[in-house]
Amino acid sequence: MSEIKTLNSGEKFAHASIGSLHGFEGKQFVKDAIGATSCEISFGSLPTGAAVPFFHSHKENEENYIILSGAGKFQVDDNVVDIAEGSVIRVATNCDRNLRCTSAEPMAYICIQAKEGSLGGYTMTDAEVTERENLL
Repeated sequence: MSEIKTLNSGEKFAHASIGSLHGFEGKQFVKDAIGATSCEISFGSLPTGAAVPFFHSHKENEENYIILSGAGKFQVDDNVVDIAEGSVIRVATNCDRNLRCTSAEPMAYICIQAKEGSLGGYTMTDAEVTERENLL
């Protein structure tokens, strides 16, 4: 299992890494390493034929899964869908979920967990274009 490393941080940001996703195995949560206050983010990987070893549901938080590589099946209650690289799956509260890797290569994914119904403004309804010297 990879270990998350905090690389640098400031008053208004934190930068951490689990390293290369190629060959990443297991599950790594990042909320604490970056000091997130609005969501939990995790990286996960399943080898060929493996599934998360349990079904689970959340009382207050929805989960959003982003499949980075590989392919498989995703089950929400009694519904099963095919998933693959590029798939994005939102799962509401109070329902069971699980996923299985069916591809020859491991399945890597990101899961973002946040309070259901909490998103207010987003994209440009919550953004403001600002003027600043570009140091990039």
